[in-house]
Amino acid sequence: MATLAFLTSSYRRPRTALLGATALMMLNGNARAASTVNALLPPDLSPWNMFVNADIVVKAVMIGLAFASLVTWTICVAKMLELRSETDIARRRLAALEHHTALADTARQTRDDADAVALLVQSAEREANLSDIAFDSGFTDRVALRLERVQAAIARRIARGAGILATIGATAPFVGLFGTVWGIMNSFIGISEARTTNLAVVAPGIAEALLATALGLIAAIPAVVIYNHLVRLITNYRALLTDAAAQIMLLISREQGNSSHRVSRAAE
Repeated sequence: MATLAFLTSSYRRPRTALLGATALMMLNGNARAASTVNALLPPDLSPWNMFVNADIVVKAVMIGLAFASLVTWTICVAKMLELRSETDIARRRLAALEHHTALADTARQTRDDADAVALLVQSAEREANLSDIAFDSGFTDRVALRLERVQAAIARRIARGAGILATIGATAPFVGLFGTVWGIMNSFIGISEARTTNLAVVAPGIAEALLATALGLIAAIPAVVIYNHLVRLITNYRALLTDAAAQIMLLISREQGNSSHRVSRAAE
């Protein structure tokens, strides 16, 4: 029995040693493979390093999207300040119009100004100087046409730049998608040339592609939000101009009524 136990232990010992050696070799192989992959991977996959190491086409896409984002925020700041100033002036002018009883009084106060409501008043006064308010039945129609033309010109001026935001919001995601597709194509080309699917070959190109997509969204989302907000502000501003034009027409109608009343009393 002792002899059988000795032979059994002697048989198991080499097998255990062989399995241990095999496991050790596999661990060493995996460690060497992992170290090789880590050595091939870029040391830093930060956005700046991805941009620096990107293909020229992907770089051009990223620069274009960054410029579009800069344009978006520049237009945002400029139009917000302009609309706030113009809206405050229009509200003050509208309040003044509601307290005036004659177009001539309003025209004297706005003669040297160039804001939107002042331009409406000056246009109505110009037509009044060319027409006979008391007896010309088509005077109000001509004033209405003048006011519509002035309102249309002011609306075009105040909306300048909003179309650029709409264009950026609509096209930036597709430009970023183009950069993504180009980066993935470069990744597949790198795999083909290296004849390996190693992560070190695939990761940089995919990271660059995803960065282009992210920049496209960063440029598009604020552009769409700012455009919608500007459209609401412009709509409110145009409503103020419509109220001002209506108030001017009321002043003119009141003056015509008073003039007709005075003429009829004189005839009696």
